[in-house]
Amino acid sequence: MRGTKKYRHVIETPDSGKWEGKRLWPLSALSSCGTPAFGWGDGPTSVGYHLSLLVLQDPDNTLIVLSGGGTSGRLAFLIAVSFNKLLKGLGQLPRYTYIIAGGDRSLVMSQEGLEDSALLGIEELRKVCEGKKKVVFIGISCGFSAPFVAGQLDFCMNNLDIFLPVLVGFNPVSMARNDKIEGWHSTFRQVAERMQKLQESHKAFILNPAVGPEGISGSSRMKGGSATKILLETLLLAAHKTISKDTDISEKCLLEILRTYERAHKVTYAQSKKMAALVKQAGTSLQKKASVYMVGWHTLGIIAIMDGAECIPTFGADYNDVRGFLIGDHSEMFNKETDLIAQGPQFAFSQEDFVKTILPSLTELDTVLFLFTLDDDLAEVEKLVVQVKEKTSNVQALSHATVGQYLPASLKKLFPSIMSIMWPILFLEYEGNFIQKFQRELSTKWILNTVSTGAHVLKGKILHNYMVNLRISNSKLFWRAVCILQRFTGHSQARCLEGLLQTIYDPEVLSDDIRNAELSKHIAIAMEKNKVVPTALLCLLRNCSVQEAQLRLDTSPSIRAAIESSLNAPGRKRGADKSDSTGRSA
Repeated sequence: MRGTKKYRHVIETPDSGKWEGKRLWPLSALSSCGTPAFGWGDGPTSVGYHLSLLVLQDPDNTLIVLSGGGTSGRLAFLIAVSFNKLLKGLGQLPRYTYIIAGGDRSLVMSQEGLEDSALLGIEELRKVCEGKKKVVFIGISCGFSAPFVAGQLDFCMNNLDIFLPVLVGFNPVSMARNDKIEGWHSTFRQVAERMQKLQESHKAFILNPAVGPEGISGSSRMKGGSATKILLETLLLAAHKTISKDTDISEKCLLEILRTYERAHKVTYAQSKKMAALVKQAGTSLQKKASVYMVGWHTLGIIAIMDGAECIPTFGADYNDVRGFLIGDHSEMFNKETDLIAQGPQFAFSQEDFVKTILPSLTELDTVLFLFTLDDDLAEVEKLVVQVKEKTSNVQALSHATVGQYLPASLKKLFPSIMSIMWPILFLEYEGNFIQKFQRELSTKWILNTVSTGAHVLKGKILHNYMVNLRISNSKLFWRAVCILQRFTGHSQARCLEGLLQTIYDPEVLSDDIRNAELSKHIAIAMEKNKVVPTALLCLLRNCSVQEAQLRLDTSPSIRAAIESSLNAPGRKRGADKSDSTGRSA
């Protein structure tokens, strides 16, 4: 088998400059979130070889399963949809499927707590693999922490006659989460260490290139999510190419594909000035308690939905603050689309939903961003833009074109500003069309991540690159909240845990029964409350009651302003400048 030589390919980040405003927000910090530096060893070539050998050559009895929770699960969905479409174009049956913690409803609405169950992960994996003789299972957990994925990997290792387990993430195994998983027998680190041993005999694989810190601490939807997309699309596309050409997978093939993402990065961040203007506009909408709507055609709509859903746990956002909508046929995308129908307004995501529920209530304060390629139905785009402009003038566009394509004048004049990204013509075989599709999706993801993150920074939801208003919706975010309290107060973990629990359970008095309750109980109660972390932080900084802290937050211009005021209070010593004591990614 070819491809065992190790080498390093580093994608350089161009200087993206800054944008002027009340607060300077360096786009270069966010552009680096799209710039993984892969230490590309023999793992990808080995996985690609086994993929092509075990699955792609025997479609009837085999399956490729991608799984994760939250952002990782949404990326599993997007990648599975893309590669099944590639197979369909080649006249072949679909061989990919996805699993996301919480099912299809988690694709459009954050349900982070469901990724805490290892047993649920195993149950879902059993269902999708029933009757298959060989399964390549790709479990995605950026910080090596999701119990949902840990359970599935453990199940695979107990059934190696059927499964080839692959773990994708961006932490060393030694930094995998080592807390006991509630209701289960193991920790994530123990699962990863077991996989490490099996990797020696190529019975399991761990793909964990170093990608560096996130622009917003712990926000793995950004760099971690982008690296996941690049890594898996490169690997899977290379595996398909080896089948069509009847050759072994090679480092050269992997590097050629990887370089297309490098070009995508340079093309995307050449638009920095327009991105900055869009951040400012979206931030203004959020500051005025209005909404940002992202309306995308086909898979660009999926990217928009992902971005909006991720804002809820990351920034403690309301589901209506930043929302994505999918225009176009989605009948073959979902495992169980029926799970999304009539589930309430927060699960609305289609063109019909946008026209019927959002369009009538649009105001001049809202921002609407249209995402499309010049291969889409531009008459349909123009019709919807005209309808939106009757409600708000804050209309922007991100369009993707291939050299030689141009926006119709009638459509162009509708937008005060258009971020138009021009892509070169790719003279490649059928798979080459998908490379450009993947480039456009990733470019859109980078831009939307920048816009939604920057807008929430302007709204005051971020303090010193920390997500101080994260929503405590799973065990990972619970312990991250404790670490944030430690970081800004300098108190011990025990003191910060006590302060967090007091905020969660207020007005109840903390009892030993509460303190010793299962973590899932604390999370269930915290999920129903707003501003839990900033409230606890003010209580600890000012040694005040929960009610006083909440009043300070309610009367302050922003969460960041309230905390900074307390940090800078006369006579108060700044807390120790501590990082997340776990040293873990999301």
